[in-house]
Amino acid sequence: MRRANPAESFVFWAITLTWAFYAVGALYIVGPVVAWLLACLAAISLYLGPAMRTDLQTAGSLPAIVLLWGGSMFVMLIALWAGHLGWDLGLVQTIKSSIGWAKGWALLFLLPFAGAVLPIRRIVLIRAQTIVGFITLILLPILVLAPTLGLPETIFVSPLKAAGGPGPEYFTVYFYTLDPASGAPRWQFYAPWSPFAGLLGVVMVCFALEDRDRRWMLAGILAGLAMIFLSKSRMSLVALVICTVTPRMIPLLAKGVAWQWAAGIAASMAVVGGAVLDFATNGIAAFKSARADSTRVRETLQRIAYERWHTEAVWFGHGTVEPGPHLVEYMPIGSHHTWYGLLFVKGLTGFFALVVPMAAHSLIIAVDCVCHKRGRLPLSIMLVMLILTFGENIEIEAYLLWPALLLLGIHAREMVASTAD
Repeated sequence: MRRANPAESFVFWAITLTWAFYAVGALYIVGPVVAWLLACLAAISLYLGPAMRTDLQTAGSLPAIVLLWGGSMFVMLIALWAGHLGWDLGLVQTIKSSIGWAKGWALLFLLPFAGAVLPIRRIVLIRAQTIVGFITLILLPILVLAPTLGLPETIFVSPLKAAGGPGPEYFTVYFYTLDPASGAPRWQFYAPWSPFAGLLGVVMVCFALEDRDRRWMLAGILAGLAMIFLSKSRMSLVALVICTVTPRMIPLLAKGVAWQWAAGIAASMAVVGGAVLDFATNGIAAFKSARADSTRVRETLQRIAYERWHTEAVWFGHGTVEPGPHLVEYMPIGSHHTWYGLLFVKGLTGFFALVVPMAAHSLIIAVDCVCHKRGRLPLSIMLVMLILTFGENIEIEAYLLWPALLLLGIHAREMVASTAD
């Protein structure tokens, strides 16, 4: 694929080389570096204006939603400092946490900002993602056969872990892992753990569905499905349906026949509503019992985080996660759920610093999706991010979501351009 400028080439190769970066345990470093470099280039482009080289000049004004993300993530940093100050965590810990903010929460602004400013086309990101999918399919046989061949779970831990991060798993290269409950193998591909790999598979499918070349589309879809099913993630199975179907159903809201169907379905609920409710209740129970131990740990972590936030640190939280008791297998309190984690670590201030821009951006994209096909992929991304927040901490996984976050900025730029026209 022809790249129109250096920014497109940089993004294309940064995505395409995903597996190469993973092979040396560098993905956790690459994501933030890419985000900050692109944001700096975007800032230079805004500052220089017409003096910038022609193929990197920005067009139009900065979208308001991107500015909202910037202000909200700055509030997140203020909440972090306030929490550290309130709990007297010390200067060293505050500096470490601020660096963590720069590698996590800051990316939720930096990447949409870069996408909104730099002239990067969405097709470049889409094709790069499907190429990663094709490479995944090539590697799939050795990954699937690794347990049968007796290959070790862990290949090696990269020395790049000296750069610092949430844990060694972010710098570890795996063939597979074994489920502690069942002993069955699970695959995590280039993610630090399997459930996140499943959601990355959903992102892969959503990107692939937008590729105009049917061969690359097929490669991306097959790779995404492999990531979803081999990760054995319950959340990603639900996300696959929601994130691919919903953006394609929303345009029906603009058609009168859809409202007639909706009225008919609503009326039928008077007859079959009880059976539907029982079916949904049984489905939820089966979903939770599929991995009962995992569900128990997550629910207990959420309850502890909520109770400690409510009784100890309402406005600015505890400043950082804390080791959990044996009851939750020593999992950190404030992990495994973005919203409970925000309440525990950053209090109501941090909670609303994410709620406001995410809700506003989702609404803007949903409205655009009603009238334009360009809104389908961004809406899929927002839905994936929303689902992810209920089972993971989104900030520590932004380093692998950076192409999706960049596309949100590109979409915001496209909407501004169409309004100007």
